[in-house]
Amino acid sequence: MSSPAPVALSVRDATAADAAACSALYAPYVRETVISFESEPPDAAELARRIASAQERHAWVVAEEAGEQGPRVVAYAYAGPFSGRAAYRWSCEVSVYAELGRRRSGVGRLLYAELFARLERRGYRSLFAGVAEPNAPSAGLHAAMGFERVGTYRRVGFKHGAWRDVTWWQRTLGEDGPAGEPPTEPR
Repeated sequence: MSSPAPVALSVRDATAADAAACSALYAPYVRETVISFESEPPDAAELARRIASAQERHAWVVAEEAGEQGPRVVAYAYAGPFSGRAAYRWSCEVSVYAELGRRRSGVGRLLYAELFARLERRGYRSLFAGVAEPNAPSAGLHAAMGFERVGTYRRVGFKHGAWRDVTWWQRTLGEDGPAGEPPTEPR
């Protein structure tokens, strides 16, 4: 018996038209896991707002799988501000979500590689990711993508009847310029 042929995925920038698919993909993470600390899944209108906001200064990408009814979004990754303070403007927080059955399939690496390339071109230099524990697949993905575990916020969130820790991961992008000179502004 032969195994099925691998399905080709394509990655592109997200648009508002992807909001419903992203909302449907994200909802089980909110309802059924501690991976997201949101308590109610955001609807398509809210995801459309988030996509537009991310695309203004950071990035949001989706992975699509070809199908008989046309391409279908199966995962997404995005970046947003790490903090609102001016000195942090070269840093951003990143996240990736795949259909629950696609975890550890390589789609996270594919999306992160595309996302990081976009962020580096825009001038970002530091990436941060918060991983709600326990979550070995996410920790493994971040380590594989060059992140270092830099700390843990203990008992920082309460979800599904228990206090949850969040580990923080950091990765550097690009090269720093000459000492004492500010980097190019992110765009």
